[in-house]
Amino acid sequence: MALDNELLDILVCPEDKGPLWYFPDDGFLYNPRLHRSYEIRDDIPVLLVTEAVDVDADSAATLQQRFDAGDVRSTGEG
Repeated sequence: MALDNELLDILVCPEDKGPLWYFPDDGFLYNPRLHRSYEIRDDIPVLLVTEAVDVDADSAATLQQRFDAGDVRSTGEG
């Protein structure tokens, strides 16, 4: 199940308060500024800095390409 659009409109990174990129098919949110991902468990975003996963440069480049291609949406637009 995908996250609700109203929730996506208000979600931001817990650390820098900026928008996240939502990858629904992969089940995570990604902060492109800090190169950090946040897992979505049972349709609930786990937005704890201590549980965030650092993303390496190659993976970050791939995520950027997917974002540029329009495969994902940005959060925090509400």
